[in-house]
Amino acid sequence: MLNAPIKLSRECEAIEIPSGVRTMLPTGTEVRIMQFIGSSYTIVGDYGMFRIDVKDADAIGLTPSDIPSGDQPRQEFSDKLVWDELKTVYDPEIPVNIADLGLIYECDIKPLDGGDHRIDIKMSMTAPGCGMGNVLKSDVESKLSALPTVKEVNVEIVFDPPWGPARMSEAARLQLGFDL
Repeated sequence: MLNAPIKLSRECEAIEIPSGVRTMLPTGTEVRIMQFIGSSYTIVGDYGMFRIDVKDADAIGLTPSDIPSGDQPRQEFSDKLVWDELKTVYDPEIPVNIADLGLIYECDIKPLDGGDHRIDIKMSMTAPGCGMGNVLKSDVESKLSALPTVKEVNVEIVFDPPWGPARMSEAARLQLGFDL
């Protein structure tokens, strides 16, 4: 089904890539699925490239089996849990998560009273003018806020130092074909 033409079965909310502008794609719009990463699909059509959430998979004729059911066991809070969650957020143009891309410059986890936690994130984009910055920031805030005992999440987008491919993990460089 990947990259085969599909007509949207219903109107569907989408985020234009790379501008980050939300729009509605009309019923019958022909698109192709470029990739499924994290909790969204990257699609392309005559209108451009877009990201649609997994909750709208039915509009492209899919019923993903990995939609969270809500009755999954709750994990105990840990630094590893935070980083594992960050690895579920993807730049929609690049099939690598933001942690392995090296977009997370700082992840500061602070204990609060009563066993709760605050997480402060400093992250960057692959390009300063990337319109997806607020979308990715919102993804990080949403995912980390859903973790057990997390009461505060603050995400700041920074561009100093500038991001470069050297910040990527070895696995990400291999996946994208960069020389090590």
